[in-house]
Amino acid sequence: MLHYQDHITSNRQVMLGKPVIKGTKITVELILKKMAEGAKIEDILLSYLHLKADSILACLIYTSEVIAHEEVIPLEA
Repeated sequence: MLHYQDHITSNRQVMLGKPVIKGTKITVELILKKMAEGAKIEDILLSYLHLKADSILACLIYTSEVIAHEEVIPLEA
C-alpha cells in the first residue's frame, strides 16, 4: 500500500510550507492543477523526469486524506 507520508512533506522553509514532493520544490497543488487541466501521470513524468509515478499518486492520496478530515462548520444566515 502506498503511504503519502513516504512521498509528501511540508517544511515552512520550502515553498512557504506548502506540501511538496520530497526532495523537490514541486507542490501537491501544482500536480493537482496539471491533472485538473487534463495532464495524465505519464505527461507529468515526461515534464519532470526525476519524479516517480508513486509520488504523483501520493499527491492524490494526500489530498483525499486532507478532504476526508476537513471539518465544515455551517454559518447561520
